[in-house]
Amino acid sequence: MIKLPLYDELPINPKYPPRTAWGVWGEDDNLGTLNNLTEERVAKASQTCVRKGACFSLNWNLESPNPPLFNRSRINHQIRDRTGEGKRFDDVYHDFNTQTSSQWDGLRHVCHKDSSIFYNNVPVSDITPGPDANDRLGIHYMARRGIAGRAVLLDYGRWAEKQGKKINPLTRYEYTVNELEQVAKEQGVTFEHGDILLVRTGWMSTYMKEGDKLPKLMDLSKPECIGIKACEETYRWIWNNHFSAVASDAVAFEAYPVLDWRDSCHSQFLGAFGCPIGEMFYLEELAEDSAKDGRYEYLFTSAPLNKYQGVATPPNAICLK
Repeated sequence: MIKLPLYDELPINPKYPPRTAWGVWGEDDNLGTLNNLTEERVAKASQTCVRKGACFSLNWNLESPNPPLFNRSRINHQIRDRTGEGKRFDDVYHDFNTQTSSQWDGLRHVCHKDSSIFYNNVPVSDITPGPDANDRLGIHYMARRGIAGRAVLLDYGRWAEKQGKKINPLTRYEYTVNELEQVAKEQGVTFEHGDILLVRTGWMSTYMKEGDKLPKLMDLSKPECIGIKACEETYRWIWNNHFSAVASDAVAFEAYPVLDWRDSCHSQFLGAFGCPIGEMFYLEELAEDSAKDGRYEYLFTSAPLNKYQGVATPPNAICLK
């Protein structure tokens, strides 16, 4: 296994920008922190995390949220009669935006700071459609590898409610890594190298209560949401815990709107670390079950869409416990 440098030891080569993990897994790497999911760690998760055989899907409806946020297209589903006699059918999807509902932000989604250079020193010319484009950082790399390992859930929403915090997840609100450490301590969660970090904020449960009213509550083209604070302390904590990926139930893992894209979780996680970001993961049933039995570790699996040169994907994610 590669011994990873600490955050303050990055980069590994002065030719790379400060605090980037470029080159850590090789200059031709397209997987970033998913490299932490070694066979040994996957095997350990399968042996220690599954006890009762319960299975929880983390995928929201493809039609949700409705209307879509950020002016993204609404999925149009057509059932086609192959024979015209009602004997055989198939599906056709139109205007399918992979980031409308539950999603992984892949490593092509956001560049490092405002440099137009993406994870591992990949120039935008490698990504923008055209004669110079290639397959670097395409979502198909994640798909062909598959994502499996130990996941841990931090139920920030329940914890905050117990603390008497009055938070509206549908507004911009920043929580800190110090608070997440407190949640982990209360839940008895310890982190292991390669964990997939899941954070339940309460955004989705609030949305499902207020969904019909949402167009009156906010500008859907510029939605607000609760999320982690984008700052040096957060970046250091995420990297030094060596998470393989992060995800939450909110519109963005970080508090949104982003105040400065050059200093954001998107640019740092995706562009500097190569760490996939999951958004709008459905965590309600999983969190409810864990609140009952006190177990917050799971065997996590995800099968991204195997779309060559893709930017993002529905997670097709499951937790087993």
